[in-house]
Amino acid sequence: MILFRTTLSRTGRLRLSLLSLPAIALAGYCGWITWLGREFAPPSRCQGTAVNGYLTHGRRLPYSGENFRAYSLLGYLSGRTFMHGAVRDAVLSSYARVATRRPELRFVYGEGSWPWGGLLWPHRTHANGTSVDFFVPLRTRDGDVAEMPVSVFNKLGYSVGFDNAGRAGDLQIDFEAMALHLVELDHAAREYGLKVRRVIFDSHLQPHLFATREGAKLSGRLSFLGKAWVRHDQHYHVDFGGACG
Repeated sequence: MILFRTTLSRTGRLRLSLLSLPAIALAGYCGWITWLGREFAPPSRCQGTAVNGYLTHGRRLPYSGENFRAYSLLGYLSGRTFMHGAVRDAVLSSYARVATRRPELRFVYGEGSWPWGGLLWPHRTHANGTSVDFFVPLRTRDGDVAEMPVSVFNKLGYSVGFDNAGRAGDLQIDFEAMALHLVELDHAAREYGLKVRRVIFDSHLQPHLFATREGAKLSGRLSFLGKAWVRHDQHYHVDFGGACG
């Protein structure tokens, strides 16, 4: 009887160990991704283009800060939010600049690149750490500051749709806050030897952006793509220049 119990116990432990292997592997992978991008790594390097390039020693933003957060913990842990170190520093600086002017605003950033760059499906770009997605800042119809609703049911926010007035249910794009962020992002990029090379945002929504007080500063200062291959209404895609030499 004692022998039977011992054998059963060993079998149970073996089964438990085998069943635990996928979870252990996943935890190890997430842990490895989490530790990549530490500040003791050599400076970031990128080559090629945003469409066909790669990144080494990528960095990433903190998961959250005083006035910002990542779009998804899953996306963050899986390694889809890396970028060139200078780009990361410019983005952090832009959020800090906005916080001093409008501390009540909240921002959500989206995907960047893999730690090593390359194809980041389903994006056409994001290959060399110089492309970053930012979800549009939001307010409710009552004027309260809101954040992009993100879940697996709306492709982590990327399938949320806004009409040509920037409305989606009770939510409204805060075009003034978006323009302020782009203005400060442009300032911060120059501070780190970069430039905002291109902004991709829905062409039907661009007039609302330029009609704001801060948006008037963007006209002629930043280059906006006229029409993208995919409608960019819930986020604005920013390509940075100057990081790859």
